[in-house]
Amino acid sequence: MGPEQRNSRTLTMPGYLPRLADNEIGSALRRRGAVLVEGCRACGKTWAARHVARSEARLDDEATLLMAEADPSAVLQGATPRLLDEWQNAPRIWNRVRRECDDRARFGQFVLTGSAAPHDDITRHTGVGRIARVLMRPMSLYESGGSTGLLSLRRLFDGEAMFALPSVVGLREVASSICVGGWPGSLALEEADARLAVADYVSEVVRLDIPSASGVRHRPAAVRRLMRSLARHVATEAKATTIISDMGGKSVASRSSVNAYLEALERVFLVENQPAWSVGLRSRATLRRAPKRHFVDPSLAASMLRATPQRLLADPGTFGLLFESLVVRDLRIYSQPDRGEVFHYRDDTGLEVDAVIERDDGRWIAVEVKLSPAPDVVDEAAKSLRRLRDKVAADRVEDLALLMVVTSTGPAYRRSDDVQVTPITALGP
Repeated sequence: MGPEQRNSRTLTMPGYLPRLADNEIGSALRRRGAVLVEGCRACGKTWAARHVARSEARLDDEATLLMAEADPSAVLQGATPRLLDEWQNAPRIWNRVRRECDDRARFGQFVLTGSAAPHDDITRHTGVGRIARVLMRPMSLYESGGSTGLLSLRRLFDGEAMFALPSVVGLREVASSICVGGWPGSLALEEADARLAVADYVSEVVRLDIPSASGVRHRPAAVRRLMRSLARHVATEAKATTIISDMGGKSVASRSSVNAYLEALERVFLVENQPAWSVGLRSRATLRRAPKRHFVDPSLAASMLRATPQRLLADPGTFGLLFESLVVRDLRIYSQPDRGEVFHYRDDTGLEVDAVIERDDGRWIAVEVKLSPAPDVVDEAAKSLRRLRDKVAADRVEDLALLMVVTSTGPAYRRSDDVQVTPITALGP
């Protein structure tokens, strides 16, 4: 009996490390006929899907893909939950899955994974009520072992003051985490090899993914210049015109091409911008609406900038921006199980706050990100957080769960002004 037909156990790969998205996938299968696990390539979607699947069809395999195109229903047959890996290679599968969920009238039939959104966005309406979605990102520090997780974001939302002594992890290790990234396939590699793996990944994205996702004439050199410009402007609100101007080169790309490439990077889940927070203010300040630019993992920016841990340690400005991007990645992952989203705040008076985590129940945490845990640096960050609190309308202040400064290292403690200080190396879900 082949692996596709096994009913007694799942297809989990040896050495699988649990992911925070595992519970979301399991929950989705208990309430829907199918779940779509989507995210960038190599973030661990297939491994997570095999953790619950009992049979599979790999649609990145040529023979399986030919079968799917000739008879889509044939690849749906097998023990359930059945994994349909890289389903977007055979888009007709989507409607077949939807109909099969209706016909079978049972939960937990299929797990679809995809690393690119189809051009025609056929999934927008037809899966409602049948197919749930789970977004998977690269691993957080907690998932990869770079954080102890002693400080729970969920418990901080509940109002618990939390304390912890400094961990043994130092600034050098934090810089290494930024350069290596949260890629499951790199966990066993030496640091230098893991950084080379990120460079290989970028080359594959430029060569294979962007042409199919952009729908425009492919210019690899222009895509690389675009990604390098995005890396230079990571964790900022740089406009498209700034990105285009910064790209330089002998022939500056047109706005339409750059916009197409930016959309393609979003389609393959490599770019995940941080939207501005919409909030009522008691002051007359005007909110700025531009999103902050981020890659889905800070290692992509580090690779485009040819950054190494040593270079980051010698360049605190760049280190600080990439560290902020690392923190935003982890806050997204830790808040996702509670349906949290991560925004940023900026108004026309010059007040900026790096992150605002808001859950669908309205509760929110305001976060300032600081590379240094020095008391004077934390003092300035706490001052900005208190200014934001004072500006927010009364109904939103009532929903405020916490003001928090996230540092790279150092102890965790609650200040006398009730601002929580939390090193990223101790934060978890």
